[in-house]
Amino acid sequence: MLSEVLAADPFSSYAQSINPQFVRMLRAIGFDRRWARAEGAYLWDGDGTRFLDLLGGYGMFNVGRNNPRVRAALVEALALETPGSVQLGVNALSGALADELLKRLPARLGKVLFTNSGTEAVEAAIKMARGATGRPRVVALEHAFHGLTTGSLAAGDAGEFKVPFGPSPPGFDHVPFSDLDALERELRREDVALFIVEPVQGKGVNLPEPGYLTAAQRLCRDHGTLFCADEVQTGLGRTGRLFAFEHEGLEPDMVTIAKSISGGYIPSGALALRTEDLLRVFDSLEHAVLHGSTFAPNDLAMVAGLATLRELDEERLVERSRTLGERLLDATRPLVDRYEVVREVRGRGLMWAIEFGEPATGSRSWRAVERTQPGLFAQFVVVPLFSDRHILSQVAGHGLNVVKGLPPLTLTADDVDEFAAALDAVLAKAERIPRAAARFALKLGVSSLARR
Repeated sequence: MLSEVLAADPFSSYAQSINPQFVRMLRAIGFDRRWARAEGAYLWDGDGTRFLDLLGGYGMFNVGRNNPRVRAALVEALALETPGSVQLGVNALSGALADELLKRLPARLGKVLFTNSGTEAVEAAIKMARGATGRPRVVALEHAFHGLTTGSLAAGDAGEFKVPFGPSPPGFDHVPFSDLDALERELRREDVALFIVEPVQGKGVNLPEPGYLTAAQRLCRDHGTLFCADEVQTGLGRTGRLFAFEHEGLEPDMVTIAKSISGGYIPSGALALRTEDLLRVFDSLEHAVLHGSTFAPNDLAMVAGLATLRELDEERLVERSRTLGERLLDATRPLVDRYEVVREVRGRGLMWAIEFGEPATGSRSWRAVERTQPGLFAQFVVVPLFSDRHILSQVAGHGLNVVKGLPPLTLTADDVDEFAAALDAVLAKAERIPRAAARFALKLGVSSLARR
């Protein structure tokens, strides 16, 4: 039965029963491939063409797609017929995974709450911080992204995701990235429960100024605000350290974890926090179930998490991320001098981005393209990388002329070199944009999509 379902046309059923506009978008940019299988850092379409995966499921597949050892652990768990989700009861799997996470985190963190996703982990952080401090406000950074549920969306600064859904709930404010004075002005009011920050911002791969996070953590300590490192995308080896806050030796009060924690197999997430903060919320038998989620923790997610941590250790994937990330930067930074449209290449580990801008000498065609749709030039890079070079990548955010890479950490040195050469070739063509821009804008139906 499953093989018959997978053999059917996925686009017609998706458009009919789920989201027709998403299918329209895929067809407009030529991403409407029928995917047949995946392994490690690669995807194969129905024609047998191999694609290098620089998108990585938005950072889900740190241990590689269809990791066989994580899969074997899940098969073993299914065969054992474990009595999962008893609800009024517990088993050893959740405690084991919590212990393994805490071993890898600063000693000030003593408890773990499991969730189903990164946005749920952020929601848990907001609730627990407010409950532990008795304060109402949350402060985050401009250009931040923390998820798409109501609270995490309010904590983020992605306006394009907020507009259709009415006003954000009160109690959320944003300060400029790397601006300590602005942060201190907010914290000085002594009503901020939580300062939440991505150690590297996912939307654009923006790195903080050296020392900013350390100083921000100190300000939070001074003013009684809890400091939360949102490691949903940066955690578990992505930046060349197990957690990105380690680059500055931070000791957060809370850490959100998700995406790759289950090897990409099972929706899963976690919030690590201080014991005293958890006990201020779960402070009585009456409050023992004050926060939770039906499917978190479930046995399969816990099993996958344990196997994923073991895979990261045994395959030395964190070290691999660091060394291959350095190779990727070395291979792509020369593009800044080679092409006028390349403004910057940046990254940490295998979290990488290239940013484009109007040439310093000026360009009418660039300005015409940007009037059509801000950030459109980045699509001139992503689309041919996919269609001509068989490399899957992404534009880093709405209206951004930034192309981003979040490949599986199982990437090889040859893969890095292949991508760098392909990017060089694509940019050589993309700089000549006037006619290509007009054709692409017509194909994409930009005006229609922008109105939607």
